[in-house]
Amino acid sequence: MRPLPELTPVNQWFWTSGADGRLRIQGCTDCGQLVHPPVPVCPRCRSRAFEPTPVSGRATVVGHTVNAHPWLPDVELPYVIANVALAEDPSVHLTTNIVGCPPDEVHVDQEVAVRFEQHEDVWLPLFEPTGATDPVDRVPSPIRPVPRPPVSAERFEHRAVLSGIGRSRMGRRLMIDPLSLTVDACLQAVADAGLGLDDIDGLSTYPGAGMSGMTEGGVTAVEEALRLRPTWFNGGGDLPGPGGSVIAAMLAVASGLCRHVLCFRTVWESTYTALQRERKGGPGGPGNTGGRVSGPLYEWRAPFGAMSAANWIAMNANQYLHRYGATREMLGIIALNGRANAARNPAAIYREPMTMDDYLSARPITSPFGLYDCDVPCDASIAVVVSDASAAADLPKPAVRIEAVGTQIIERVSWDQDTVTHEPQVLGQSAHLWTRTDLRPDDVDVALVYDGFTFNAISWLEGLGFCGLGEAQDWLDGGKRIALDGDLPVNPHGGQLSEGRTHGFGFLYEAVAQLRHEAGERQVAGARTAVVTSGGGTPSGVLLLRNDGA
Repeated sequence: MRPLPELTPVNQWFWTSGADGRLRIQGCTDCGQLVHPPVPVCPRCRSRAFEPTPVSGRATVVGHTVNAHPWLPDVELPYVIANVALAEDPSVHLTTNIVGCPPDEVHVDQEVAVRFEQHEDVWLPLFEPTGATDPVDRVPSPIRPVPRPPVSAERFEHRAVLSGIGRSRMGRRLMIDPLSLTVDACLQAVADAGLGLDDIDGLSTYPGAGMSGMTEGGVTAVEEALRLRPTWFNGGGDLPGPGGSVIAAMLAVASGLCRHVLCFRTVWESTYTALQRERKGGPGGPGNTGGRVSGPLYEWRAPFGAMSAANWIAMNANQYLHRYGATREMLGIIALNGRANAARNPAAIYREPMTMDDYLSARPITSPFGLYDCDVPCDASIAVVVSDASAAADLPKPAVRIEAVGTQIIERVSWDQDTVTHEPQVLGQSAHLWTRTDLRPDDVDVALVYDGFTFNAISWLEGLGFCGLGEAQDWLDGGKRIALDGDLPVNPHGGQLSEGRTHGFGFLYEAVAQLRHEAGERQVAGARTAVVTSGGGTPSGVLLLRNDGA
């Protein structure tokens, strides 16, 4: 059964438009701009006057994925999810299903036409091929965006340091209370910084308590457990990715509001999903929630079976492969590199050797992604202490300094409306980073790039300028360039693909360990600078770290 959207005064006209067989999109009555998803103001002329506007229902496939994973227990597999660009305005996209043809016949540049399918009081706009191929590329060639220049030469980043790190036990289905994992990581991080709990006057986390039971409960739960009485605290998902909680802590320290901020991220997804499956007698996750869906992440995607970021990002990955002629082996290099590095990491969940044949023959999830393109759900907590830079001389271990951050939103934050050649919210934040430092990509010794999916890592490597856009397959040199002894070692701990999904904080932990030269068998020789990307979608952020004394 498809999850259906909750009908509201804002969206009802769209989801019921198909009753007369016509596709309608929000249109500005002053300048004619088409807008999707609906918003109360025209992004071009700022008019508040708009109305549902009939369009032809013709479109072009700009991204697609063949989904083979049972996110929805009652939906027949496989099915095609696609991102289509409207004929009237190719900048307006819809996530939808392609029907009326075998899944393996769907391709980028395919012309399609709308066909409505009624489910209760909702008419879903599906699309079927017309038999033609669009001769015009409806996706603009990606360019490196131009961020706003810094407002001054002052850098708040230089007034804070990373002083301590800690992590709990990490594993699959540990069946341990997530708050216990959090306390373990937090106590370890505070001790690693040479501090006591009385020294901590700030708390910061991502995403807080609102993750369907998959976290420790946010700042309120940790405060109730540790009784820190923070001067400042922060929690929520509207940040520059998971690392945004660390960036927010840096701002608080730089402003003088507090001196030592304890930042933490706990995941409990592996155990939580298992418990949900036991209780409901079926697959866990967002597809088994019942009722109607709402909100920007699911309203416009879930009705078409696009239940996971795996689906959303896979559509972009296929656009990339089509545009640049890259192959799945390029993605496999990322997976194999992570697994080889994880073999040197005692904390990693998956340490067994993996070959390219293993990668290519793995169970399909959503094309082009197979099992080993996807990161590993786990139970774990990681904590980082952000301290005032003036405390650096008193720390028991070398302070890791923050050279710069990249946070600016330049691309649209909608997953399917703007950047479709790379992971959304990578190109903008990457470009912003280099406006806040004199260092350049060649100065980076080790890269910790978010790899919720293999394609994420490709997007970050290109976005940060380690190679040109579309050039990753050749640049990787079969994996030699990103290996532990390569020109740019990537994810020496195994990344989320093999160590485990800790939503960005594992990269921060590894960066600090590398820059302190505490990484053991996986240590990158002479590492003094590290880039850490944070986020597998929207929004995202990136940090450039250094240890001058390494």
